[in-house]
Amino acid sequence: MKLTYPTTLVLQALAHRYHYGFDIMDATGLPSGTVYPILRRIDREALVSSRWESETEAHRAQRPLRRYYELTAAGERLLAESLSRYRALHEIVPRARRKIRPTRRPVTP
Repeated sequence: MKLTYPTTLVLQALAHRYHYGFDIMDATGLPSGTVYPILRRIDREALVSSRWESETEAHRAQRPLRRYYELTAAGERLLAESLSRYRALHEIVPRARRKIRPTRRPVTP
């Protein structure tokens, strides 16, 4: 399996109990065009198990049916491998996201 950074983010979201597409999108910041193909691929490769919720449950919540995903043992192993592979990236990203402030006040004309 091709182990990309977005795939790692999806696996990590699943490990942190985000179990359906929109929830994973919110947790990762990835668009639906990235998340759903990853979910389909990792489901095909048995890295997750998936199930549709009952119509009754969706109707009660007044929303469309959700498909819930859960990591399998193979998915947990791949997540551990991917976290070690991307460890350096995790250390860099938080620094890059900090708001950069000027060292001195800007000069106004």
